Amino acid sequence: MASLVLFNGAKTHTGVLGIVCLNASKASYSTDVPSWYRPLKSTNPATFKRGPGGRSSFNGVVATVFGCSGFLGRYVVNKLGKIGSQVICPYRADSAEVQHLKVMGDLGQILFHPYYLRDEESIRKAMKYSNVVINLVGRDWETKNFSFNDVHVDGARRLARIARESGVEKFIHLSALNASEHPTPCYYKDGSKFLQSKFHGENAVREEFPNATIIRPSDMYGQEDRFLTYYAHFWRRFIRLVPLWQNGNKTVKQPVFVGDVAQGIVNAIKDPDAVGQIIQAVGPRRYLLRELVDWFFRVMRKDESWGYIRYDARFDPTFKLKVALTEAIQLSHPIGNLHKERVEREYVTDVVEKSVPTLEDLGVQLTFMEDQVPWELRPFRAGLYYDSAIGEFQKPAPPQVLA
Repeated sequence: MASLVLFNGAKTHTGVLGIVCLNASKASYSTDVPSWYRPLKSTNPATFKRGPGGRSSFNGVVATVFGCSGFLGRYVVNKLGKIGSQVICPYRADSAEVQHLKVMGDLGQILFHPYYLRDEESIRKAMKYSNVVINLVGRDWETKNFSFNDVHVDGARRLARIARESGVEKFIHLSALNASEHPTPCYYKDGSKFLQSKFHGENAVREEFPNATIIRPSDMYGQEDRFLTYYAHFWRRFIRLVPLWQNGNKTVKQPVFVGDVAQGIVNAIKDPDAVGQIIQAVGPRRYLLRELVDWFFRVMRKDESWGYIRYDARFDPTFKLKVALTEAIQLSHPIGNLHKERVEREYVTDVVEKSVPTLEDLGVQLTFMEDQVPWELRPFRAGLYYDSAIGEFQKPAPPQVLA
């Protein structure tokens, strides 16, 4: 066709230029296979790696992060986007609630897809092109639509099964430290249903995806968490009175920074030794709950401003009444995150098994609470606009560390 245009329809032209144009026009169709074409040996996204590394590269990881809009989810998406991963973010609420995740990766690398935990077709579409699936879906309290078993057991089983059927290479599941079939009761006689459902959720994931990596985090702290803000909220105490089970002397906690957990999940994707392993995500130090709560209030300078008194919650029936009242009047979110499950888990001692790998085995450099917590609690300080450089108040002593 090119030769006809060039020579005004002179079909009998026998010049060299006409022959060249005719030959060139025969190879210009899009359906023709070029001579340099070679079929792909693999459709694994890792074979399409591009760039020297970093945000504007593609490292070959296509990850679907279920629970991306949660507390831990945004940290995981952010760290995946920094290293050039393509991230699919399934969401079940309004799309505006996950739009802040779009800037965590390069242009076109953070994608969104609506899903419903009980709709297998939407789940299958969300992980259709992924080689990594991360399950961060969880609930701290039960609702009329979703119980603990619906989310932590049935939902986790469904995600693991569809991931295996879709050919996903790595499945990472978030569980909980102290997950047990029969949790030891502390403040309530029936124990924690949350920890019980997390235990059964681990078994369900193992049945459907035997090589899944299980992450067991302890209490995570960070911005907008449910650990530091739980104690900082006014609803947790009675003005100057702070109830704790056995005054906080029988509970040992090993909190972990949320950024360290997210980094451990990212490292587990790249570490072949993490396949099929259980990882304990705990902080570097152990504390008595009494020491932690005292230190939190010292950091917020509540003792200098008005003081507080810590006492044994076992001898205060009004505290249980307050928790029950909060659950009765809540619409969607408990006031101050105060509900029965949170109170029960608050007093469960963190048990770390020495034979089970931790975040340090994944190459994570752990953050110390003494370095991070003052920054996280700064918005709750009694003198929020007070310039600490004046030095009127002494720097609070750190909590005592257990051996």
